[in-house]
Amino acid sequence: MDIENLQIQIKTFFGLEQILAEEIKKLGGRKVEIKNRAVNCEGDLGFLYKINYSARTALKILVPIHQFKAFNQHQFYDRLFKFEWDEFMDVEQSFSIDATVNSETFKHSQFVTLKMKDAIVDYFQEKYKKRPNVETRNPDIKFHLHIDRELVMISMDSSGDALFKRGYRREQGEAPINEVLASGMLQLAGWDGKGNFLDPMCGSGTLLIEAAMIAMDLPAQIFRKRFGFQNWKNYDADLFSKIKEFRVNRVRQFDGKIVGYDIDARMLNAARMNVEAAEMEDVIEIRKQNFFDSKKDLFPLLMVFNPPYDERISINDDDFYKKIGDTFKTNYPNTLAWLISSDLEAVKKIGLRPSRKIKLFNGKLETRFLQYEMYEGTKKIHKLEDKS
Repeated sequence: MDIENLQIQIKTFFGLEQILAEEIKKLGGRKVEIKNRAVNCEGDLGFLYKINYSARTALKILVPIHQFKAFNQHQFYDRLFKFEWDEFMDVEQSFSIDATVNSETFKHSQFVTLKMKDAIVDYFQEKYKKRPNVETRNPDIKFHLHIDRELVMISMDSSGDALFKRGYRREQGEAPINEVLASGMLQLAGWDGKGNFLDPMCGSGTLLIEAAMIAMDLPAQIFRKRFGFQNWKNYDADLFSKIKEFRVNRVRQFDGKIVGYDIDARMLNAARMNVEAAEMEDVIEIRKQNFFDSKKDLFPLLMVFNPPYDERISINDDDFYKKIGDTFKTNYPNTLAWLISSDLEAVKKIGLRPSRKIKLFNGKLETRFLQYEMYEGTKKIHKLEDKS
C-alpha cells in the first residue's frame, strides 16, 4: 500500500455527492471525482485519517487494495488465494467481509463472500499453519468486496463502524433522521453557523446537534472511540494524534442561537439526553412548543426540519401540512425554511411554491428536500431550481 498516494473511495447518500466533494476538496483531497453515491479521490495516510475524523457527509471510507477479472468461481477463488493478505492483516486478527454484487456470473453475495472468506483463511493456513477468525460483529479488519460483472474490487474499510454513528445519540425517536443525512441537509440549506437556527419539530435532536457541530466547526467524529484504520498494520498513532489535535484547535465560538421545538414530552427528553451527551447544553435550547402556535423570535433565521410523513409516523390530522404553510405565512416573515418529506401530495397543502426541490433518500424512502422563502408584504414566486 502506497501511503503517499492512496486511492480512496468515500461512500455517501444519493443527493449528497456534491456536498461531500466540496468537503473533501476543503480537507485537501486530490483528483476529486464525483460518482453515484460516492466520491473518489487521492491522498496520503494522514489525509485518510483526517477525512474519517472530519468529513460530515461520509458514510464509510474505502481504500482499494486488489483488482482483477474473474469469469467463474474457480478464477475468483484462485486470484484471491494467491493475493498476499499478510501485507494487510495478521493471522491473529479477526476479519469480516461485506459485499456488493452486480453480476450475471456471480449472482449471490453470500456465496462470493463465503468463497472470499475461504480464500483468505486457506492462504493463512497454508503459509502459517494457523487460521484467522471471521468475526461479523466487531472485527479487527473489515474488507469490502465489490463485483461489477467480471470486475472484482477488494477494498479495506478504514472507518470500521459506519460514520453516521457519531457517538452522541443516547435516545432516539420513532423515526430518527440519519446523522449523515441531517448534516447533508443542513449544508444543502446553506447553514454555516452565521445567524440563528430553528428546528420546529426537533424529535430526538439530530438536526440540532449537527447544526451546532457545523456552527462550532467541531469534527464530525469528535465523540468516536475507534476507527477501522487503527487496526491496520501501517497505523501511525502519533500522526493521528497530531491530526486530531490540529483539528480540535480550529473549533470556534458560536454566538447565535440553535433552538428546537417539540410537543412530545418523550421526544423532548430524548433530545435533551442527546444534547447532554454531545456536551452542547450551553449551545442548544430545547423548548416544549407547538410550532403552529409559535412566532418568529430569532433574527436572522434559518429553519430546517423533518416533519412526520405517513410512511414514517402516521398523521391523523389531514390539515397538518396546511398548518405548516399557514404558520410560515403568518408567523415567520423573512425566513428561509427547508423541510424533507416523502408525501408529495400532502406537501402541496402547504400552499406555497417551493423555490428549490432536491431529491434525497431517507432510508429507502424517496423524498424531496424543499426550500420555502417567506417574504413580508409582497409574495415573490421563484422558479424551481432543481428538477424533482
